[in-house]
Amino acid sequence: MEQSKSFTTGGILAPLLRFALPVLAALFLQTLYGAVDMLVVGRFAQALDVSAVSTGSWLMQLITAFVTGIAMGTTILLGRAVGENRPQAAGQVVGASVGLFTCMGVGITVLMQVLAVPMVRWMQTPPEAFDAAVSYVRICASGTLFIVAYNVLGSIFRGMGDSRMPLLTVLFACVFNIAGDFLLVGVFHLAAAGAAIATVAAQALSVMLSFAMIRRRKLPFVLSVKQVTFSPGKMGAIFKLGFPIAFQDLLVSVSFLAVTAIVNTLGVIASAGVGVAEKLCGFIMLVPSAFNQAMAAFVAQNMGAAKPARAKTALWCGIGVSLLVGVTMAYLSFFHGDFLSGLFAADARVVKAAAQYLKAYAIDCLLVCVLFCMIGYFTGCSRTVFVMLQGIVGAFCVRIPVSLWMSRQVPVSLFRVGLATPCSSVVQIILCLGYFFWLTAREKRGGSGGAA
Repeated sequence: MEQSKSFTTGGILAPLLRFALPVLAALFLQTLYGAVDMLVVGRFAQALDVSAVSTGSWLMQLITAFVTGIAMGTTILLGRAVGENRPQAAGQVVGASVGLFTCMGVGITVLMQVLAVPMVRWMQTPPEAFDAAVSYVRICASGTLFIVAYNVLGSIFRGMGDSRMPLLTVLFACVFNIAGDFLLVGVFHLAAAGAAIATVAAQALSVMLSFAMIRRRKLPFVLSVKQVTFSPGKMGAIFKLGFPIAFQDLLVSVSFLAVTAIVNTLGVIASAGVGVAEKLCGFIMLVPSAFNQAMAAFVAQNMGAAKPARAKTALWCGIGVSLLVGVTMAYLSFFHGDFLSGLFAADARVVKAAAQYLKAYAIDCLLVCVLFCMIGYFTGCSRTVFVMLQGIVGAFCVRIPVSLWMSRQVPVSLFRVGLATPCSSVVQIILCLGYFFWLTAREKRGGSGGAA
């Protein structure tokens, strides 16, 4: 098993790729984990169940995005401690993370049970899919502690420079979820509720197996029961650093929820079609997403070791590799969206709707190769407030207004509605490039430009 790894010496592209590949595989499995629900429900249930899973998945993704964002605070602080070779400090980061995320998991579980109905209603869920969507959300929310646990495990090991352990964690969950979906949805015909039960069971089994594996390995930090703390100060340090990322991810997810709500007003076929397309987009965006996470860990260690030049070089390497893959993904999305959509739905009307929406995402395939790497870079530099601000601008000043305006154009086109996403990416890239060059200029003038 891969142990902790230093990114502060030697080559740049090769270790970045070696770290990013397991992250990519983990993201693929995590995306597959969510997509299997849609695939199996699409094959064995009705369009209303596909719509329910689509709506419920977005709400659960809201939770996951927030937890993952806060967990990035753990990755950054742990990466710094590893880069500075301070094992005692690294153990304190991990101990505070356990306390913080235990509190978060309990709070989110209770909150989602109470808010399931109003949130599903806010999503403008088609009436025939409403009850199924509420059931899906409540069942999945009951497993929030497990969602939190394996996201925190991933953040800890990425901060150590180990990207294989998070891969194994997601692999367990994916295998269990696929088996559960086919059993509960395909055999017992429990539709959306069956998919939700399979998801929770898979998360629980995955976390238990992961803890069993962790106990057998030597960790590069000192951790004892005494370091597992509920101290507001120590937990606050992680929360303060991760919150801007979490808030940005939360608001971006809310903006996509708003887009979904807009599409839901167009009927159950449009709702199901966009739900299928969004699941496919999770696969299409895998490489940029992998470099986002890898960049944050790589840059955090190098900033801790006071080597900002290596961090900059890693940024351009990540963008270059992402673009090489992005061209292929853009081609498949634009010209073969109907084939891809047909993998997730049997209804020809749903397939056609999904293919229309995918054409817009084909454009975004190229844009996010730049955007996601820059976001990862700024995150690793601890410039998380800027990451939050550029995300808010993209979500609420571009994505929602454009999608709302496009949905009111006659005749309605899901392609035009989908253009809101690449429009948002263009604005965010402009902001990121401007901020990067401003920080670089400030560094040359002798200011505090280390984060650039």
